[in-house]
Amino acid sequence: MTTELETMVSQEKFDEMVKELENLKTVRRTEIAKNLEYARSLGDLSENAEYQEARDLQAATEERIRKLEELVKRAKIVTDGKKKDVVGFGSSVVIKKDGGSDMHEYMIVGSEEADMRAHKLSHVSPLGAALMGKKKGDSFTFETPNGKQTYHVEKVA
Repeated sequence: MTTELETMVSQEKFDEMVKELENLKTVRRTEIAKNLEYARSLGDLSENAEYQEARDLQAATEERIRKLEELVKRAKIVTDGKKKDVVGFGSSVVIKKDGGSDMHEYMIVGSEEADMRAHKLSHVSPLGAALMGKKKGDSFTFETPNGKQTYHVEKVA
């Protein structure tokens, strides 16, 4: 059972976060330090737009580093231990709206990986949570801004 502090991610997403964190801590921090040094050499810091821009970039980078460190620290890597016929983390699922003909395919992922344009659905989103544990042929209903919607599970992989 996961706690609120854990963030479920795939090994691929975890590796991506670690790589970004390492890049920010080494390469990006060095670049920003050089930019700050150059901007300081231009003189009066109170009216120096380049210096202010470099400071803002530094603050944003440090904030991203803090966020990534926290995510990596509480990441729970979910491996492919899923049952092929039951919707779970990492499953691909095809659904169809009740009374409709359009099929929609989604992959169930952690909230850090969710991307609707790529059809990656968070397991904690209303639709993702409603899908968890369902099997091919199951119907389910979930709440949307337009009211309750009913769908059918067409395929689980």
